[in-house]
Amino acid sequence: MAMVVFQGVSKIYNSHSAALEDLDFEVQPGEFVSLTGRSGAGKSTVIKLLIGEEKPTKGRVFFSQYEVNKLKDGELPAFRRHVGVIFQDFRLLPMKTAYENVAFALEVAGRPQRDIVELVPQVLDMVGLSEKSGNFPHELSGGERQRVAIARAMIHRPEIIIADEPTGNLDPLNTYEIIKLLEKINQLGTTLLLATHDKEVINTLEKRVITLDRGRIIRDEEKGKYILV
Repeated sequence: MAMVVFQGVSKIYNSHSAALEDLDFEVQPGEFVSLTGRSGAGKSTVIKLLIGEEKPTKGRVFFSQYEVNKLKDGELPAFRRHVGVIFQDFRLLPMKTAYENVAFALEVAGRPQRDIVELVPQVLDMVGLSEKSGNFPHELSGGERQRVAIARAMIHRPEIIIADEPTGNLDPLNTYEIIKLLEKINQLGTTLLLATHDKEVINTLEKRVITLDRGRIIRDEEKGKYILV
């Protein structure tokens, strides 16, 4: 059974243009899929629809047992614990340490303190930040801040990690290290959907690539290379 299914999905924001047009694709459990295309091709819209931030104008979006487009606002927080999301700008809380940023995701979910004390050090160790757990975001490099964001995304042990341009603000070395970390997470069994326009990232991965252009899928290759569209 597919983990992610888009069935005939269109998203129209105004009468002049469609952000997405008749998208059909599936992502299987355990896959690592890159979603690419120029700026404005529709990558971020796919992510917003998948996490329930927006609803399609037409079509259906499924994640595991959920039909995402039919979820009510009150059902979204529980649903989103199955999904880890990583953003280009990290979205860390500046007045909280690395440990506290990760712990906060569990506190919001109402997890007991004993779970927090057990789980947070585990995920910080997994991303290589055990020694920086007491540091605030401004005391960390860009790569370290993104590692904190990855730890936060992993804390609920989600079925899928959705990474929206996670290396967009990083230099080549940190980009390489973050991609290697995402590969490690995938190898441990978590499905990965990576939205990126970085051709070096895509070529390094040699994984499945879905290419969007003006809201349509123009290529879907099992072991794709970056092709400018």
